[in-house]
Amino acid sequence: MTAVFDGMVAIITGGGSGIGQAAGSSLADLGATCALLDVSYTDVEVIDDGVGVMHVPCDVSSTEQVDAAIDSVAEQYGRVDVVINNAGIGAIGSIDKRDDDEWNRLYDVNVLGIVRVTRAATPYLQKSDHPAVVNVGSIAGWAGLPERAAYSATKGAVHALTLAMAADALPLGIRVNAVAPGTADTPWVQRLLNKAEDPEAERKALAARQPSGRLVTPDEVAAAICYLAGRTAGSVTGTILAVDGGMAGLRTRPRS
Repeated sequence: MTAVFDGMVAIITGGGSGIGQAAGSSLADLGATCALLDVSYTDVEVIDDGVGVMHVPCDVSSTEQVDAAIDSVAEQYGRVDVVINNAGIGAIGSIDKRDDDEWNRLYDVNVLGIVRVTRAATPYLQKSDHPAVVNVGSIAGWAGLPERAAYSATKGAVHALTLAMAADALPLGIRVNAVAPGTADTPWVQRLLNKAEDPEAERKALAARQPSGRLVTPDEVAAAICYLAGRTAGSVTGTILAVDGGMAGLRTRPRS
């Protein structure tokens, strides 16, 4: 297994925490050289922290920053083989509670961010012998969740975009897939819980909403990302893989 990504360079957006950080760690364990892109970074750093060997500041809503970030990784390592489009933001509320600016901001980051990063990386991916793109969608792209209208709309767009990208990239030899996590135990979800009147009760409610009875772990999502990006998935493209404890497809009795 450790040879799956040997010699390959992977770019992970939103790599500073949560699913992105877990994906970087898992890819590195499997032999990849990982460049983590995140809006929280202030300087380009070539390091080795066991997760990524390069940290690159990047706001995926900026074409200029994205182009510079992708080019800096390619210049440092001479190649780009894998792109994990994980960067994203969320919002709570029904359609009447979010103004146009917030809707536009969500699409700019969650959807157009994928476009910008993949567009910038494509010339490098075409030179790889095993190029792969994995987008991070969500259960919210499939299921109607309360108070998630804008976020759900963007994740539904990510799922549709993944299929269209896969069709266009096939002649270029690039595979494009997506993962669709359920509610994951990430810092972002914890920040939402902290805003609730009773954070512990809200956590239990979110866990009970998934047939597995618990939140998805970032490592579980990372494992699915690694499979879709890896050499053993050479015939897998245009697939959206649910990692949601059965939430999308199962209709089980609620857990007590």
